Amino acid sequence: MPGRIIKGVGGFYYVHTDEGTYTCRAKGLFRLHGEKPLVGDIVDIDIISEDEMEANVCAIHERKNTLIRPNVANVDQALIIFSLTKPEPNFVTLDKMILQYLTFGLQVSICFNKEDLADDGWVSTIVSDYRGCGCPIIVTSAKEKEGIDELTALLAGKTTVVAGPSGVGKSSLINCLTGNAEQKTGEISEKLARGKHTTRHSEIIPLMNDTYIIDTPGFGSFELFDISPENLSEYYEEFNGRGACRFMPCSHTHEPECAVKAAVDDGLISQRRYDNYVYIYDGLKKNRRH
Repeated sequence: MPGRIIKGVGGFYYVHTDEGTYTCRAKGLFRLHGEKPLVGDIVDIDIISEDEMEANVCAIHERKNTLIRPNVANVDQALIIFSLTKPEPNFVTLDKMILQYLTFGLQVSICFNKEDLADDGWVSTIVSDYRGCGCPIIVTSAKEKEGIDELTALLAGKTTVVAGPSGVGKSSLINCLTGNAEQKTGEISEKLARGKHTTRHSEIIPLMNDTYIIDTPGFGSFELFDISPENLSEYYEEFNGRGACRFMPCSHTHEPECAVKAAVDDGLISQRRYDNYVYIYDGLKKNRRH
C-alpha cells in the first residue's frame, strides 16, 4: 500500500494512506543499504495489523529532492518565518536560511510575524530591506489573524517546509492556518530573549487538497552547507543587472570600482543585506582555511 511519511519519532514512522495513518517500522534492508526514511517520503508499506493500524515500510519511492536542515524530502517550496520583535530578528541567520533553501532549488518566501508588536516604521524598513531579494514577503500577526489569507494563498497546492528560529510564532501561525490549537506554543524566555523549543520533530500537516506544510523544530543557530564564497553572490537577486565591475571575477567586498558596492552607495541595494553578504562571505572564506 502506498503512503506518505508524515512524522518520524523514535524509530517509528507514521504513514498517511487513503485508508488512514499507520504506525510503521522500517525494514532492516534500509540499514543494510545505508538508507533512512524521511518525513515527506512516498513509501510502500506492508500491513501487519489492520485493527492496530501497524505496518512496515518496505520501499521508498524516488525523491524529488532532499533537504539537509531540516532533513525532509519531496518539498516544493520553503517558508521562512521570523518575528519582527520579541525575539529580535537575527538577519544574518535569515539570510543564511534564504541562501540554503535557494541552493536546494526551492522557491523561498519570507513571513515576518508579530506585526502587532512592532513599530510601523520598523516594519517598513525591514520590508524595504528585503524587497529586492527575490522572495515574496508576507507580514503577519498570528494574534490578530492578519495576513493569514495571503499566507494561505501562497501555500495552496504545494508542499511547503516551514522553518524559523524558536519563539517567532511558527506554531501559532500554523494554528491559524489549520484552524485548531493542536500545535503546542511556548512562551518567550525573558532571560535568553529567544523562544523555548516547542516542536521536537519534523511533521507534515495537511491544510487542504494537495496542500501540506512540514513543521520543523525551531533552532538558535544556522550554518550553511555546500556553498562556496565564490558562488555566494549568485544567490543575491539584488546584485543582478548592476553593470560590470572593474575586476572579474569580483567578490563585491574589497575591490575598487565594484558595481554592487556602487549600487549600495546609491541606495539601490539594502545596506543591511550587503553587510550580511560580506559577513557571510568572510565566514565562508575563514571556514575554508580551517
